[in-house]
Amino acid sequence: MANYSVCGIDCDTCKFKAEQNCDGCKLLKGKVFWGECELYKCSSGKGHEHCGMCSDFPCNKLQEWASSENPERIDNLKSLMKQG
Repeated sequence: MANYSVCGIDCDTCKFKAEQNCDGCKLLKGKVFWGECELYKCSSGKGHEHCGMCSDFPCNKLQEWASSENPERIDNLKSLMKQG
């Protein structure tokens, strides 16, 4: 099973794992190499394991991020939700 971030990025295949020595938002509790992740903060603040569990999924912020980088993240979260 993939190592997904709260927003659906597969951390094991993400280019930033090697380039920035990033362990992913879950291990880093939202404090990733570029700063504090607002998607992590939102999801964890609502008590969700990931954004796919939110009643607002996919929210405007998640859609905005997916449109600029890692567009597969929304589909990854949909797959996670189907797996239960």
